[in-house]
Amino acid sequence: MKSSSASAMGDRTIAAEFEGTLLKEDDPFPYFMLLAFESNSLGLFRFALLLLLCPVLKLLGRMGHDELVLRVMVFVAVAGVEAAEVEAAARAVLPKFFMEDVDIAAWQVCRSFARGRRVVVTRWPRVMVERFAKEHLCADIVVGREIGVNRFGFATGLIKEEEHVVKLARVFGGEPIDVGLGRPESDRGFLSLCKEKYHSSIPLLPTEPSQTGLVEPNRPRPVIFHDGRLVLRPTPLTSLLILLWFPLGLALAVLRIAVGLLVPFRWMPFAAPLLGGKLIVRGRPPPATSSGVLFVCTHRTLMDPVVLAAVLGRSIPAVTYSISRLTELLSPIPTVRLSRDRTVDGARIRAELARGDLAVCPEGTTCREPFLLRFSALFAELTDRIEPVALNHRVGVFHATTARGWKGMDPVYFFMNPRPVYEVTFLGQLPAEATCGAGGRSAYDVANHVQRMLAAALGFECTNFTRRDKYRVLAGNDGVDGNSKSPATTWPWSVRVKEVLRFLLH
Repeated sequence: MKSSSASAMGDRTIAAEFEGTLLKEDDPFPYFMLLAFESNSLGLFRFALLLLLCPVLKLLGRMGHDELVLRVMVFVAVAGVEAAEVEAAARAVLPKFFMEDVDIAAWQVCRSFARGRRVVVTRWPRVMVERFAKEHLCADIVVGREIGVNRFGFATGLIKEEEHVVKLARVFGGEPIDVGLGRPESDRGFLSLCKEKYHSSIPLLPTEPSQTGLVEPNRPRPVIFHDGRLVLRPTPLTSLLILLWFPLGLALAVLRIAVGLLVPFRWMPFAAPLLGGKLIVRGRPPPATSSGVLFVCTHRTLMDPVVLAAVLGRSIPAVTYSISRLTELLSPIPTVRLSRDRTVDGARIRAELARGDLAVCPEGTTCREPFLLRFSALFAELTDRIEPVALNHRVGVFHATTARGWKGMDPVYFFMNPRPVYEVTFLGQLPAEATCGAGGRSAYDVANHVQRMLAAALGFECTNFTRRDKYRVLAGNDGVDGNSKSPATTWPWSVRVKEVLRFLLH
């Protein structure tokens, strides 16, 4: 292997291969399975079809027909899907799985070329790789294949013929690239354009200042927001198990939801283990005799306030913003829909606290990773009776949240997991001196203090990201709910049925 001095790295350019180099693995199958599952409403069918073709694709790969294998996977995964939906799925779903497979040594080599141009080269469709490579791998340019799009904006599933080697040559204006990092089989590809070729990581070099003059971190920027329903990387075996479990999990979810709607809250902690769930409670809940307590919770899934009510053994209204009508209909607890108007929302919350306890999640949306989003300070202005509650959950197969999909399926996917686990930790009511009224602290200080308490209890990290940041990354919008002007309080289905029966009988 050739060697090179650190001083010569500054203004030189590097082209690094994505699959098999920046990523440890070069098998595209799991990522096309993710695209197939997440791209549109026919995702489960595409997922099953691609899995059915897996043995044939593996055989073709061993026979050296890698190009044909890639073209078949692209066609099955995205043919007939809106191009914008393909891009959205790649942007929201794939980065988390890419990050799990990043070769840190190879990434550090690319990052060391801080003042030159860093180009990532891939045989896969560019749309799958571009956002992750630019935002997490410090890439300046991504060169990959292009998926054909018809005049109606739908992906044809066909890869355009232009070779990425030609594109790379065009990017550099025909000039040779200083350093190329890739697999040995790429020698006849883009590495042929490079002065120096490396098939494994260059010995690590001293970290250089970036163009901003700051020393860059030793690890890629973490993926905080990601979407998609699948928890596990869909390798062929894992994908087969997911497909076999899907109908069983759906039946189990229906049973669990039915039991949750019919069983009184005080019995739910005992019913959960019988149906495969687990509920872990730490700390001491406030007694039922107290009233007007505001439970300030972390927000992991839609089930947070329902689990809190189950632990407390009584129905507690929950503040919501963008849950679906189906979720409101099936909710066993009353929901208080906010409007994002501070004055109106403050009045609604005060009215609910005057009636009794209330649960609120100041993050305003869920986050899957071990981070807490910025807390809205509104709750701290409305009461001094604040009880922080750290909620967390563990699932093994399906995520129970979505930014791009139908939120009405969130509880269904949660209960489809073989053994869903929830952890509830009560941190005790805030002392008077830590509140706005009695303690004279600002609402922002109280909100930040509660956020730090909850983060410490869960081992999470506090951030300044908001709901808007999440939805801009995952869905390309601000996360504004068009139904926020609906009635303020929605009562659970059991209460509504009783009211209808009372009206009919009288």
